[in-house]
Amino acid sequence: MTVIYKGSCLCGQVTFETSGFKDHIANCHCSMCRKFHGAAFGTLSKVKNLTWLSGQELLKDYVAPNGTIRTFCANCGSSIGFRSKGNPLSEIELSLSLFDENIPVKADAHIYTDYKSNWYEITDDLPQYKEGRE
Repeated sequence: MTVIYKGSCLCGQVTFETSGFKDHIANCHCSMCRKFHGAAFGTLSKVKNLTWLSGQELLKDYVAPNGTIRTFCANCGSSIGFRSKGNPLSEIELSLSLFDENIPVKADAHIYTDYKSNWYEITDDLPQYKEGRE
């Protein structure tokens, strides 16, 4: 039996489900992730079999100067995810904070730690990478 994980934005108008998560879930400390998520870092994951259940018409994109695409809900502003330039919406890395229930994955590293906020201290033992994974 396949387990389905459901998620939504803050207003609940954008909803989705997925059957699982792909490898390498990192806490990203780059300035774009920090600002996009309004937090010390963003935690995102590629997922398996992503299905949008509602609100896909509310998804809006911000294309950063480096070409990466940040997707958000136009109604409530929730950070939905990130994808590389040229990648379709089906290949989005979803923000793990969107999931409505416990999920079976955890971050396995901190990336872009050279850009970490000075007010945040990393206190766990996860590997740290100054840029992306080396």
